[in-house]
Amino acid sequence: MSQQLEIEFKNLLTKQQYEQLLKDFQIRDNAIHRQTNHYFDTPLHAIRNLKSGLRIRQIDNYYECTLKEKSAEHEHLETTDVLTAEQAKKMLDGKGFFAPEVAKRLAVYNVHLDALEVFGSLTTDRVEIPYKDGLLVFDHSFYLQCDDYEVEYESNDVIKGNAIFDVFLQQYGIKKQVTDKKIARFMKALQAHKKQS
Repeated sequence: MSQQLEIEFKNLLTKQQYEQLLKDFQIRDNAIHRQTNHYFDTPLHAIRNLKSGLRIRQIDNYYECTLKEKSAEHEHLETTDVLTAEQAKKMLDGKGFFAPEVAKRLAVYNVHLDALEVFGSLTTDRVEIPYKDGLLVFDHSFYLQCDDYEVEYESNDVIKGNAIFDVFLQQYGIKKQVTDKKIARFMKALQAHKKQS
């Protein structure tokens, strides 16, 4: 189990901006790693109502369950348990909950584990690069017939990180825009998809 405070800044990109950044940073295909997030909530959106997100992330044969709780703008408290492939499959099938530290955090908010269900999955091709005392991330995500691109910057300091990210966006001619978390973008797409069907 790990618990950490994540400080991150993010901005959506166009496909052209994303591809240009891959060129500018000389990213090879073998540096791009695929991960899939499987999102959980209760039918009454107990997790979303807490401004939080609950997911199982799969990277090849590695699985982890993470609860992200918003603590301030650009800051989230992350509680993570590593899972075996079998535990992850059971959780995705609704046959138990095998993330003990995450379960403890959910209990604080009276979220009943047996009410949790998977409401969708989002796959991301990700590149991570050390950059100015932090981590620069280029993401291409696809879900529900949507494709989107974003840049993230993870830092240990909100003020310094914000300044570094602003300079980065200016340097590469990227217009700063308010960018929802992936789970929020997924939820918007899911609601639009339900209205159409």
